[in-house]
Amino acid sequence: MIDEQADRRGGRRLERVPSSRDVLEGSQTVVHGLVMRLLPPTIVFVLLLLAWHGAVVYYDVPTIVLPSPAEVGATLAETYPTLLGDAAVTAATAGIGLVAGTVVGAGLAFAMIGSRRAASTILPYVVALRIAPVIAIAPLLFLWFGRGVPARALVVTTLTVFPITIATLDGLRGTPESYLELLRTVDASPTAVFVHVRIPAAAPSVFAGLKIAATLSVIGAVVAEFVTLNAGLGYRVFETAAYLRTAETYAALVVLSVVGIGFYLVPVALERAFWH
Repeated sequence: MIDEQADRRGGRRLERVPSSRDVLEGSQTVVHGLVMRLLPPTIVFVLLLLAWHGAVVYYDVPTIVLPSPAEVGATLAETYPTLLGDAAVTAATAGIGLVAGTVVGAGLAFAMIGSRRAASTILPYVVALRIAPVIAIAPLLFLWFGRGVPARALVVTTLTVFPITIATLDGLRGTPESYLELLRTVDASPTAVFVHVRIPAAAPSVFAGLKIAATLSVIGAVVAEFVTLNAGLGYRVFETAAYLRTAETYAALVVLSVVGIGFYLVPVALERAFWH
């Protein structure tokens, strides 16, 4: 939008200050792009709500089986203070576990990329940890570490270590050989090669693993809350469903979905900020 003009008399290059019209056109472009991005999912969401409401009305489904969207919305408006508190607990559990899983997973990948012996030693245990059902591991962790947020976050960590480790390891191994050869010709140190070539080359794979881990972290937090039954959205869903307060169950699920989407969008935003 900024035109560079040459001042023939002074031989200097001057920059024209953006006019209000330029700013307005730029704003309109941004708004138009945002609208076009949000319009399709919004239309699908509205259609799903209409289909849901139509099915409840047409088949006269009891509220205890399937409440209407209006009933869920009204319940959400009534119980949102409680649900926000539960969401904060779930988000804290998922966030702590995700950070811990990212640090541990990346550390394991760094160790394995530097030594084949380390890879052959560590990788089977990472895979075994992922294969073991989290619902079977959780009671043992609570028996050893209690039922507080740290223990529940540890459940999340067991779920998130695997995707972070594998994604980071694959990304580090996928560094183009031509890049490595170029740095060898200038006698670059192994640390410089790792920091300036391997890590940037692995970034797309790492962010992909982080997106998967972010969604798994919310699942892990809910599973932990199902087992402990003392706080969080998982506890709220279990309690309301057990007492057949179905509208409250759906309201809790709506908030849980928002939390999950928020966790997914965090690595998406980080990728755009630091990679693109």
